Amino acid sequence: MFKHILLATDGSAASDHAAQLAVGLARTHGAKLTALYAVDPYPYMGLGEVNPMGFQAYMSAAQADAATAHAKVAVLCSQGGASVPLEARMLEDVAVASGIVQTALSEGADLIVVGSHGRTGIARLMLGSVAARVVAESTVPVLVAR
Repeated sequence: MFKHILLATDGSAASDHAAQLAVGLARTHGAKLTALYAVDPYPYMGLGEVNPMGFQAYMSAAQADAATAHAKVAVLCSQGGASVPLEARMLEDVAVASGIVQTALSEGADLIVVGSHGRTGIARLMLGSVAARVVAESTVPVLVAR
């Protein structure tokens, strides 16, 4: 049924749970898995003078976090029988939810798997929900893991 699954990962416990589901589905369906780590655009661009060391430190930390998140997914892909073909990608300079949806479309994914922290009330209003925005924007089916 699924040939290409896009997993949105950020290394959190919620995305670790989503990764387990995505790898299981990919293994069951013989699908390719793309693990995408999307980086929010640098938050201080355009505000006063730009400090290049601040941007470099921000991107360095994002790359380290992406490598850690991708390594967790790679371990899952290699465990439990047949290995799952994995492509690890990092995306930057676009809002996270939009980047996930755009990547799914450009890569030809037929399912997006994303974790949700399950926030409600004021916390959800203040912090927002990437998963909710992905569901709202995507024409590709989305599986939200909680």
